[in-house]
Amino acid sequence: MPSQERTAHDMGTLGAALVPSALTARLEAHPESRRAFRSARHSFIAGSRIDMGSLATSLGVDRTSLFRWVGNRDQLLSEILWSLAVPTLDAASRAAADLVGAARIVAVLDHFTADLIEAPYFRTFLTREPARALRLLTTTDSDVQRRFVAVVTALVQEEHDHGAFDPAPLASEELARLLVRISESFTYADLISGDRPDPARARTTFEYVLRP
Repeated sequence: MPSQERTAHDMGTLGAALVPSALTARLEAHPESRRAFRSARHSFIAGSRIDMGSLATSLGVDRTSLFRWVGNRDQLLSEILWSLAVPTLDAASRAAADLVGAARIVAVLDHFTADLIEAPYFRTFLTREPARALRLLTTTDSDVQRRFVAVVTALVQEEHDHGAFDPAPLASEELARLLVRISESFTYADLISGDRPDPARARTTFEYVLRP
């Protein structure tokens, strides 16, 4: 059992704080950036392709102003994708707040992976732009992946600090990278190997890797 009092954390919100981006700073400082971002995010959720020219026109500005506000298309898409991951991760961490050790880590990852697999707007994006989606979501240069790794690292380290889980012989970040790769392999199974994304198999794999 943990030896210290626990505090509930919103893991998704923590991700942007641990790995800030240039667009994160713009969104915090400039209302124009927030307006453009909200419009693009709304279109993405509705299943529309984000087109920078059309977005600029809808906002009544030129493309130069839009790029100054939100960066290029990949930067905007990455920030939108993470913003949609945040509430799912936050909900997962709160739902697992009463669990400890490996059980808590599995519960958070299971909730997040299952919700991502089942999100219709997300599957639409993967189907429409598979190569870009994999590049923005699964490469080491990706803000989305770096934030996901940072969040899972913090989750593993917290359980370690409370005496509820020991990642050895791996470091917390090394184990986090492995768990993120497992999540990715099941979430994007249709793009990577032609298999059907399967949240149940993902959970079984998390449990297998994290078993005592």
